[in-house]
Amino acid sequence: MPSTVQGETASSTDTMTAPPAGDRPPAIPRWRRSLRPYLLTVPAVALIIGILYPFVVGVLYAFQNYSSQNENSVSWVGVKNFGQILNPASTFFIGPAAWITVQYAVLATVLETVLGVGVALLLNRSSIIGRIFEKVLIMPLMIAPAIAALAWKFMFNADFGVLNYLLGRSGFDWLSDTRALYSAVLVDVWIYTPFVAILVLAGIRSLPKEPFEASAVDDAGGLYMFRRLMLPLIWPYILVAVIFRFMDCLKIFDIPYILTGGGPGTATTTLQISAFKDTFNSGAYSRAATYMLILWAIVFIAARFLVGALGKAQRRAAGAEN
Repeated sequence: MPSTVQGETASSTDTMTAPPAGDRPPAIPRWRRSLRPYLLTVPAVALIIGILYPFVVGVLYAFQNYSSQNENSVSWVGVKNFGQILNPASTFFIGPAAWITVQYAVLATVLETVLGVGVALLLNRSSIIGRIFEKVLIMPLMIAPAIAALAWKFMFNADFGVLNYLLGRSGFDWLSDTRALYSAVLVDVWIYTPFVAILVLAGIRSLPKEPFEASAVDDAGGLYMFRRLMLPLIWPYILVAVIFRFMDCLKIFDIPYILTGGGPGTATTTLQISAFKDTFNSGAYSRAATYMLILWAIVFIAARFLVGALGKAQRRAAGAEN
C-alpha cells in the first residue's frame, strides 16, 4: 500500500512539473540573448551623442573664423577668438558681461536661499494657513519663466505699471540702466524662491525628532536648536538648492532678455545674451561659441567646487567628519 501511494505521488509530481512539449515557450536563440545588453544601451548612447555632438562642434567653432560673411571659406585661427574677447582693450571684451552674470547669479542665489529657508521654517509649523500657503507656494514654478518675465515687464512699466500704482510712485523707472539688473533679480527671486523652500522643507521634515525633543526637555531655545541642531542637518539640502540655482543663474538668458533685451545699453547683458547677439545680430558664430566655451568653463569650475562642499557637508551631517 505505501508503495502504491508513493508511486501515485511521484507520477502526480511529474505531471505538475513537466508540461506538455507543445505548451513550452520557444527557446531564445543564443545570439539574441547576447545582443540584448547592447540593445539596452542604445538609448544611453544616443543621448550621449546628442549631448556631445553640439558641444564638440561648438569647441571647433571657437578655434575657427566661422561667421555669416565667410560660411564657405572657414579657416582655423587658433586662439585668436579667445585673445579678442579676453583683451580689455577690445570692443568684444568679456569682462562686463561676465561681471553682470556673476552679480546676477550671486544676488539671486543668496536671496533665494535666505528667503527659501525662512519660508521653509515657517511652513514647518503645523497650521491650516501653512498648509494652504504650501499649496499656493508652487504656483510661480508652474509658470514658464518667459511668461512670468513678460508679466513682470508690464508691471514694471513706468507709465501704467501696477507696481507704481500700488506704491504711489508714478513715473518710477524700474528698468533704467541702474535698476534693470536688480529688477531682473527680483523676478528670478519671485519665480524660484519656492523651489528652494520646497527642497529645504522636505529636508526639515525628514530630520529625526529625538534630538529636538531632548533639547526641548533641556529647555533649549529655538535659536539654539536651529543653529546647533537643525542647520547642520539641513545644510546638505541647502547646498543642493544652492548648486541648482547658482548653476541655473550663471546660464540665465530668458528673464533679462525679455525684460530689457540686455539693456539699457549693456546693463543686463549676460554671457548668454552676448553670445545670442553675436550669433543672430552680428553673425559671428565663432565668437559666440567662444563666449559659450568660457561660460562652460566657469560653470564647470563652480560646479566642482560646490559639489565638493556638498560632499563634505553630507559627511559632516552623518558624523563621519568633524
